[in-house]
Amino acid sequence: MTNVLLIDDDNELGEMLTEYLAGDGFVTTCVTDGRRGIQLATSGTFDLVVLDVMLPGISGTEVLRQIRLASDVPVLMLTAKGSELDRVVGLELGADDYVAKPYFPRELIARLRALLRRRLPSNGKAVLSLGQLTLNESKREVSWNGQPFELTTKEFNLLMALLRAEDSVATKDELSKSALGRKRAHYDRSVDVHIVNLRRKLHSSTGGDIEIETIRGVGYRLKVD
Repeated sequence: MTNVLLIDDDNELGEMLTEYLAGDGFVTTCVTDGRRGIQLATSGTFDLVVLDVMLPGISGTEVLRQIRLASDVPVLMLTAKGSELDRVVGLELGADDYVAKPYFPRELIARLRALLRRRLPSNGKAVLSLGQLTLNESKREVSWNGQPFELTTKEFNLLMALLRAEDSVATKDELSKSALGRKRAHYDRSVDVHIVNLRRKLHSSTGGDIEIETIRGVGYRLKVD
C-alpha cells in the first residue's frame, strides 16, 4: 500500500479521492490546514503528497517551500486551470509534478504512479564507485571508505547520474530528466540548487577528495582530487 497525504480544503474532493485512490492501492490521509499538512508531510510516513495551491491561511506554495526545507517527499501540485504562474513557482520551489483543476482521477493516479516509478532504481548497474565512494542503487545507500552518509532522494539520483556519466560531462538537461524526472525549462534552476547541496555533502563526507566540477554553460562532472 502507498500512503498519500492530500492537503486540500475541499472536504468533498478529499472524500471522493480517498475512495477512488483506495481502489488502486493508495491509503489517503486528508488535511485541510496547510500548517498541519507541513507537519505530516515532513514526518517521513508518507510516500507522496498531493498539495492544492489555493489554501486558506497559508498558500500552497508556502507549504511546499516549508516541506522542501525538511523533506524530499514527492509533491504533486493541484493548480487552477491555466494558472501558468502557479506552475512555474511550484516547479522552482521543488514540486515534482502538477495537475490542473478540474482533472480526471485516472490522470491523477497515473501521475502519482509515475512519481513512484522515478524513485525506484533502474535496471542499470547496481553498484557504482569512484575512488572510495560507493553508491548502491538497489539499497539506495552511499558511502565513503565504508562510512555511509545521508543524501536526499534527488541528491542521490544526481550522484548516481554523475557516476554513470564517468569521465563525460552530464548536462543540466540530462540531469533534470534522469535525476528529477522532468524536462528542464530555461527558468528551472532546480538542478543547480540540488548540485550545490550535493557538493557540500560530498566535500564534508570525503574531505574534499571527491568534487563536482562545473563545466560552464554545459553541466557537471565528478572528479577525484
